[in-house]
Amino acid sequence: MNQNELTGKATSINLKSFAGPHMRTFHLTWLAFFLCFFGWFGIAPLLGEVREDLNLTNSQVFTSLIASVFITIFARVAIGWVLDRVGPRRTYTGLLILGSFPVMLIGLSQNFETFVMFRLLIGVIGASFVITQYHTSVMFAPNVVGTANATTAGWGNLGGGVTQLVMPLVMTGVLFFVANEELGWRVAMVIPGVALFLMGIVYYKFTQDAPEGDFAELRAQGKVTKQTESGAFANAARDPRVWLLFVIYGACFGIELTINGMASLYFQDRFGLDIVLAGVIASLFGLMNIFARTTGGMFSDKFGIRTGLRGRTLLLGGLLLLEGVALMIFSRMEVLILAIPMLIVFSIFVQMSEGATFGVVPFVNKKALGAVAGIVGAGGNAGAVAAGFLLRAEGVAVEDALLYFGVIVVCIAPLALFVRFPKRVEAIERRRIREALESPTAPASVLD
Repeated sequence: MNQNELTGKATSINLKSFAGPHMRTFHLTWLAFFLCFFGWFGIAPLLGEVREDLNLTNSQVFTSLIASVFITIFARVAIGWVLDRVGPRRTYTGLLILGSFPVMLIGLSQNFETFVMFRLLIGVIGASFVITQYHTSVMFAPNVVGTANATTAGWGNLGGGVTQLVMPLVMTGVLFFVANEELGWRVAMVIPGVALFLMGIVYYKFTQDAPEGDFAELRAQGKVTKQTESGAFANAARDPRVWLLFVIYGACFGIELTINGMASLYFQDRFGLDIVLAGVIASLFGLMNIFARTTGGMFSDKFGIRTGLRGRTLLLGGLLLLEGVALMIFSRMEVLILAIPMLIVFSIFVQMSEGATFGVVPFVNKKALGAVAGIVGAGGNAGAVAAGFLLRAEGVAVEDALLYFGVIVVCIAPLALFVRFPKRVEAIERRRIREALESPTAPASVLD
């Protein structure tokens, strides 16, 4: 799909509107991603109960975390290829419905091997992020695309925080009826699975691929083409900037995935908290997504308007640096009352970095947007896998592993300076932003 051939992109965002394809897609993409995140990490705050029920060691717990993010590396790359061929509407629908089954069935786990297998299968729904970014990139103009991408992704990532808060309460509610802790976590996981299945039906019914309609119709009219057939994916994979962003995204979203997967257990073990209180505190990390990732995307758009694409990459490098420093400080916190505010500060910079990353992605290769988004998105999971191996290493305390993560992020931050764009591309994008800013407001049916 060559999004340059599409017209009718929205030049502004009205959060109160659900009308028209632009804002309806905006809201349904973040809600779908929210539920995917909820299902993906629904088991994380219950790991204390799972560890006891299945007699798992800490090393096995972290191995299951690795499994849940490892498969997503390949799923995100593959989903980018699929998107460029069949479009986001059908791709998201299929992922939501198929992904709901392992979420509902993880309660059938009887030992470490079956538990890891289910977490591996659940990890495929992490590819939903790529669809979310792709769909909003198609729907919104250059002057607001960074904000649109960051907001839909951030509000979706919010599911990682909400699940830390809600799933312990869901399990508590289940225990009121079954009075069996071994059964409680198993039944609780059915709820996010059912939500995913229903969302798949809603997504198919109420969205469309692009502002002008579905790709099947647009291809019949000759308005868009299957770019994967002309080697666009290979071109994206050969671009060094794509792999720099792959590493950069591993240093921010990879860290977020890691913290989402172990935060509740970390607060239980390090500060001696019960499962509910630990879940409440751990949820603060993900809840910052309600504004932090959007803020990163908004700043990226503002820097892009004022200083071009170079401004977007400079902002990204600065945010990564602040993220790494904040993580190092958080890792040294030994008192709960100090650890909580530092967790929040660290979370804000993590998510702003993510928003700034995907404020750059839509401009790298517009003829292979799905491929670029898929490869860069996979970098987040690659980072989480690498972090998981360090966490499960014998003799490395979790707080020390967090310190090492912070140092690594600081070292990666300067890579953003090497993500450069030709002067011709800079000039084209400045012109497009100027045209978007000068264009009349989109029709009231879209943004009222």
